Amino acid sequence: MNSLSMNFGSMVFNDAVMKEKLPKETYRALRKTIMSGTHLELDVANVVATAMKEWAIEKGATHYTHWFQPMTGITAEKHDAFISPDSEGRAILEFSGKSLVKGESDASSFPSGGLRATFEARGYTAWDPTSFAFIKDKVLYIPTAFCSYSGEVLDKKTPLLRSMQALERESLRILRLFGNTEVKRVIAQVGAEQEYFLIDKETYSKRPDLIYTGRTLIGARPAKGQELGDHYFGAIKKRVKDFMDELDAELWKLGIPAKTEHNEVAPSQHELAPVYTTANIASDANQLTMELMKSVASRHNLVCLLHEKPFACINGSGKHINWSISTETGTNILEPGDTPRENAQFLLFLCAVVKAVDEYQELLRLSVATAGNDHRLGANEAPPAIVSVFLGDELTAILDSIENGTLYTDREKKMMEIGVTVLPHFPR
Repeated sequence: MNSLSMNFGSMVFNDAVMKEKLPKETYRALRKTIMSGTHLELDVANVVATAMKEWAIEKGATHYTHWFQPMTGITAEKHDAFISPDSEGRAILEFSGKSLVKGESDASSFPSGGLRATFEARGYTAWDPTSFAFIKDKVLYIPTAFCSYSGEVLDKKTPLLRSMQALERESLRILRLFGNTEVKRVIAQVGAEQEYFLIDKETYSKRPDLIYTGRTLIGARPAKGQELGDHYFGAIKKRVKDFMDELDAELWKLGIPAKTEHNEVAPSQHELAPVYTTANIASDANQLTMELMKSVASRHNLVCLLHEKPFACINGSGKHINWSISTETGTNILEPGDTPRENAQFLLFLCAVVKAVDEYQELLRLSVATAGNDHRLGANEAPPAIVSVFLGDELTAILDSIENGTLYTDREKKMMEIGVTVLPHFPR
């Protein structure tokens, strides 16, 4: 096995590590919780916590943290050491199941949308076992949800987990109507592309507007912008490639499958795209990706800008979401197949998605209506400010025939004509 394969996920308490470190009964109980959402008993949590602590200490960790996503736009963490003093003044290493599954935090200073008064300070973090724990900077990070003492949601992870649960419940109901009784889970899948700018640190330090707001507020237009489109997919400069190589190595150690990287449209703009995964894991991975982009850039005397529109007159940076739903066996429910007009299950799910976008477009628009993103939406950037669905010619024709009660005629599959015989032949 080469070093790349060995390093991937080396700092993650993933399924392979669980199999190795946990007793069989404990592993099965934890997998049952992860796969079917059953309650995890405290005695099982104690065994998991002990194994997790020993593994983390072997990897050099000295602290642990419940890592959560309050409504601040960034993540939050509080580090606690594994050591505890004993009665003889020595230190022992402790990490219990209770410490794993639940934490307490002063929540008074986190945004709550006016739900709570300042003196109602207590907040709880709850372990999300579906997202693997990992080690970063000698700290064991435990992904968690965050709520108030009285149960109000104070984070962005909990609504996501609720939506995934609702999607799974209704999707299974539809699959049962089609006679599918074997599928046990339906999973929302996400691949989050991340665009960003890299700016020389010395140049950045001369711009207070960039430092304090993340975007330029004054300045002249550059002599050359993106008019020629020559930066898009252009040759990557060595300094940028060195940054990308180190970023990949850091992400791979954390089990984040960074896959594609290239120059974007605007000068000094780039993109990183990972392989898709379960939605909440993809969300956690994207938070880590943005954090590592900034820290790795600094080591290369660069500054990574993640503001949606840091510069006027050129493209801003998006976080394009590739979304689908699949079964636990890996079947993509939104895959049309070779004959989509005969695939009633696919057509029903497709129509459900279109109807959801139509009926809840305000919520979809609201979810991306941040001050920074509204600077970016529109013009020649994707997506426009108007929410829409584009299905392509074939699927549009199929749905039109269903709506109008007309016969749909299969379109002949055409081969791509390039005009050079030596090039490979493939369908359009």
